[in-house]
Amino acid sequence: MSEEINKNKNKNKYSADSIQALEGMEHVRKRPSMYIGDVGVRGLHHLVYEVVDNSIDEAMAGHCNEINVSINEDNSITVTDNGRGIPVGIHKKEGVSALEVVMTKIGAGGKFDKDSYKVSGGLHGVGVSVVNALSDHLTAKVYRDGKIWIQEYEKGKALYPVKTDGKTDKTGTEVTFRPDKSIFTEFHDYSYETLSNRMRELSFLNKGIVLSITDKRTKVDGEFVSETFKSNEGLKEFIRFLDENREPLTSDVISMEGEKKNIPVEVAMIYNTSFSENLHSYVNNINTHEGGTHLAGFRRGLTSTLKKYADSSGMLDKLKFEIAGDDFREGLTAIISVKVAEPQFEGQTKTKLGNREVNSAVSQAVSEMLENYLEENPNDAKIIVDKVILAAQARHAARKAREMVQRKTVMSGGGLPGKLSDCSEQDPELCEVFLVEGDSAGGTAKQGRDRNFQAILPLRGKILNVEKAMQHKVFENQEIINIYTALGVTIGTEEDSKALNLEKLRYHKIVIMCDADVDGSHIATLILTFFFRYMKELIENGNIYIATPPLYLVKKGAKKQYAWDDNERDKLMEEFGQGSTIQRYKGLGEMNAIQLWETTMNPEFRTFRKVTIDNAVEADRVFSMLMGDEVPPRREFIEKNATYANIDV
Repeated sequence: MSEEINKNKNKNKYSADSIQALEGMEHVRKRPSMYIGDVGVRGLHHLVYEVVDNSIDEAMAGHCNEINVSINEDNSITVTDNGRGIPVGIHKKEGVSALEVVMTKIGAGGKFDKDSYKVSGGLHGVGVSVVNALSDHLTAKVYRDGKIWIQEYEKGKALYPVKTDGKTDKTGTEVTFRPDKSIFTEFHDYSYETLSNRMRELSFLNKGIVLSITDKRTKVDGEFVSETFKSNEGLKEFIRFLDENREPLTSDVISMEGEKKNIPVEVAMIYNTSFSENLHSYVNNINTHEGGTHLAGFRRGLTSTLKKYADSSGMLDKLKFEIAGDDFREGLTAIISVKVAEPQFEGQTKTKLGNREVNSAVSQAVSEMLENYLEENPNDAKIIVDKVILAAQARHAARKAREMVQRKTVMSGGGLPGKLSDCSEQDPELCEVFLVEGDSAGGTAKQGRDRNFQAILPLRGKILNVEKAMQHKVFENQEIINIYTALGVTIGTEEDSKALNLEKLRYHKIVIMCDADVDGSHIATLILTFFFRYMKELIENGNIYIATPPLYLVKKGAKKQYAWDDNERDKLMEEFGQGSTIQRYKGLGEMNAIQLWETTMNPEFRTFRKVTIDNAVEADRVFSMLMGDEVPPRREFIEKNATYANIDV
């Protein structure tokens, strides 16, 4: 692109100058969200992914098999690989070391040269230069040609020319960077868990590569916390990991790997006894949350092949209605991974693949894979078709239940649920609704709220566990009907039962407010499971929050202060001194309306936790584990996370 700019510089000086200005490091610092999505938690972690992507590119090109990520004590990050090392020779056009070009020029790098990399990871190729621009300090070390080469940068600018720093017999690249706190103003600390999940994911997507992560901020038994991931079977292992808490229907994972129309395609899938569909798609190692042509190709190949088999088997003869596409995917967990040389992305978050040629490539690959499997495994084939028939019957029952819910929703004039205490404000952006555990706490919340913009919907007891319920049972549940009706969203169509009409959403803040005890946490998790499985768009749009009521009130005379955990309580006890007393709140109902308002509902003082999905794959696995039938993994998870009172998804 820059060569074309120079050629046309004299012809159209304005255009060339504009583009050069836009592509400078200063522009990255002024408009970071254009390059990394946001400057919150997600953007902060995206910096690590960009550097790791470079190492993955080396691995995909066959030059690297070990990648390590370290979170250092000062919260800087070091990414090391054993690849060829970034070239350090003088770049003919720029007149400086190629390393400096890669680190300081937007859009520079080997991944734009098809001779160097056939396929590269990442979405937009913004590369390590953007990481450099958004770091207050970055050090690049290259192990190459028997020497160690080094260059340091501050806010994207080189402090000195590339120089040698000793001899070595290894090859590779080491990048250490510290995100600039003046840009990442709210979040500075890296999450070991978030980065670890990504390293595990990358190991499944790139079998044979060793990926390790070390947290130098935390020691257990004198050793830094660390994990190493390596997958020998790739997506097959990924499926087993994802479905470890579900009961499989087929004897093994159905999988294939190969090239169709010069596009590397890898697919793995398994049927289980659950009622949810879990499809995860990747392009060049990036999770394409919004799907795209590769996912459409998978669905087409799956539906046409299974339908053809089911028709020819005669098992559908007694069925009184047509089988729909959804029926073939109920209880299915599948991963589709494609490598595309020049991916075209669209959609709201640019994670929807638009390349048309990928659709037929994936469809063809899936059809061949399934045809072979069904032919070679007749017992599994019968089990799958039986599952499809059961899903069709359940869908038929769900349609009737859905129609009943539709009749009760706001759009059809059925009115709001009787238990809902609505607010007077009409603008959904300013409105919030609290889903409150129990009538007693609901009554207190109604008295304590600000009626102008806060609505209260009490929920009776524990709502249905949708993880273990068929769809029509979900739509027949009164508490779930009340949630749909109060929020004002349509319940979806038979073709897509989870499609929501978000334009009709009556509140842009939906707050789960439960007791701060085990029962309250269970109810909150049940509600979250419902939102994740049936209203995921609300989580993705940032509409779902969890309220955090205090656990204690510490008092001494007229002096009083609330505490949200045991540490806070102990500090207050020490501060207040002898004669102080503690009141433990076992539930919301133990607070009066004024206390509930000032601690949990007043926008000036309350603390809400926004529910986000950093990693859809991990969220799916955690929900199936927490809410499924298998007890041992749930017990293990709870024991491991027992120090954390609440679970953030």
